[in-house]
Amino acid sequence: MAERRFLTLADVGEILNISSSQTYALVRSGELPAIQVGGRGQWRVETRVLEEYIAKAYEKTASAVRNEADSTPLA
Repeated sequence: MAERRFLTLADVGEILNISSSQTYALVRSGELPAIQVGGRGQWRVETRVLEEYIAKAYEKTASAVRNEADSTPLA
């Protein structure tokens, strides 16, 4: 079976291990790009976009850790 192109917010929350409200907040803030589809305006996140978001989160975290280590005074 081929990988799905789009994920529901519930799918995204499960993948990221976060609550549905946290997932919705990421989408509403624009931090995680998504589209609304159908008459009810249900949100969908493209699998590729989620993978890019995760990769950027790793980069951001690594940068923050490096900056914290650089600013820690030596004993």
